[in-house]
Amino acid sequence: MGEQAAETLNPFEIAKKQVDRVGKRLGLEPDLLEVLKAPKRELTVNFPVKMDDGSLRVFTGYRVQFEDALGPFKGGIRYHPQVNLDEVRALAAWMTWKCSVMGLPYGGSKGGVICDPKKMSRGELERLTRRYAQAISVIIGPTKDIPAPDVYTDSQTMAWIMDTISMNAGYSVPAVVTGKPLVIGGSRGREEATSRGLMYATRECTKRLKMTLKGATVAVQGYGNVGYHAARLLAAEQGCKIVAASDSQGGVYSPKGLDPLQLYAYKQKKGTVVGFPGTSKITNEGILELDVDILCPSALENVITSKNAKNVQAKIVAEGANGPTTPEADDILFKRGIWVIPDILANGGGVTVSYFEWVQNIGGYFWSEEEVRDRLEKNMTHAFANVWDTAQREKVDLRQAAYMVAISRVAEAYRVRGIYP
Repeated sequence: MGEQAAETLNPFEIAKKQVDRVGKRLGLEPDLLEVLKAPKRELTVNFPVKMDDGSLRVFTGYRVQFEDALGPFKGGIRYHPQVNLDEVRALAAWMTWKCSVMGLPYGGSKGGVICDPKKMSRGELERLTRRYAQAISVIIGPTKDIPAPDVYTDSQTMAWIMDTISMNAGYSVPAVVTGKPLVIGGSRGREEATSRGLMYATRECTKRLKMTLKGATVAVQGYGNVGYHAARLLAAEQGCKIVAASDSQGGVYSPKGLDPLQLYAYKQKKGTVVGFPGTSKITNEGILELDVDILCPSALENVITSKNAKNVQAKIVAEGANGPTTPEADDILFKRGIWVIPDILANGGGVTVSYFEWVQNIGGYFWSEEEVRDRLEKNMTHAFANVWDTAQREKVDLRQAAYMVAISRVAEAYRVRGIYP
C-alpha cells in the first residue's frame, strides 16, 4: 500500500493536478491558474421520489458547472451508487478541456444522482429523472447548460428531461439536452459517436506510429455502449482482432478473436460477457496487462495506476472512459514508450456529435448519417493533429499536449473577455 498511498485517487485532485502541470508549462499567470481550477457553480439537490411500493425516498443529485468562457456549459448526467461531488467536479473539469480540445464552442459541466438504477423499476427511474430535472431546471437550458447521457443514463433519460423542461416552458425545447431519441430531435450517429471518434483517434495514432490497424489485437475493458461500439467499429471498419472484453462481473479472452456482435448479443441475454462460448476467463485487472496492440479502458476511472502501469503491454492505450489513468501511471507509460490517447481527445466524439445535435435543433434542419460521420471524422482528425504536433514540439505525452491545447484556448478566451464587472 505504501506506493499507492502517495498517489491520490481522488478524481478532482487529479483533475487539478493535470491543470497545474500544464499551466506551469504554458507559463500561465498564477492567478489565472487558480481560476481554471475552481468550478464556477455547484448545485446540490435533495428531492423526494415516490417508489413503486408507495413510500417516499429522498435522493441526492448534483450539477457542477465548471467553466463557460468558450460558450454554454455541456456535460452528461450519471446515475450510480458511488456518485459524489468530487467525482462530478472532476468530470465537469474534464468536459471543459474536452470541449476546448475538440474546438467546440462549449464550456464543461456534469451531473449525477446517487442511486442504483439496476435496483429501480422503469417507473421509479422516470419519476427520479423528472424530479431531478425539475430541481436543476433553474440552471440548465439551450443557451445555459445542455445535459447528455453518461453512466447508466440513455436516450430515454434525456427524453424525460426534455419533456419535463418543455412542460414547464409550455412549448417543446429539444435543444435543452442532447443524446435524445431521433423522433424528438436526436441526431443520427449519436449512439456510436464516442466509439467512432475513438476509432478515428486510434487510426490517426497508428498512422503516425507506422503501425498497421489491420490484424491489430485489441482488449476492451468495459463492454458497455462505448466499449461495444469501439470493438465493433475497430473490427468491422479497420480489420482489428478483438481478443478480450470485460464488464463489471469479469472478462473473457480468446487469442483467436471474438465476434463483437455475438458477444454483445450474449451479454444482452445473460447480463454479462462472462461465460461466452470458446473463451477463457480473465479478470478486469488482467485485461489491462494483456500483450495486445491496443488497450481500450472504457469502464471507470483510476484503473491504470502506479501499481500496474509497469505491467501494461499495449502499444496504444485509447481511453474510452473518463480518467482511467492516474498522472503517476501516465509518467510510467510515457517513459516506457506507450502512447496514451487521453480521454479528452479519444472519447471526444460523443460531445462533438452532441454539438452537431444541438446545432441541428437550433437550426431546425437535420443531417444524414453520412454527413454526421464525415463532419466527425474531420473534427477528430484535426483535433488529433493539433495534439500530436504539440506533443512532438513540446516533447510531452499526448495528455499534456491535449491539455496544453485545451487550457491555452480557455485562458485566451478569459484574457479576451476580461473580468466583469
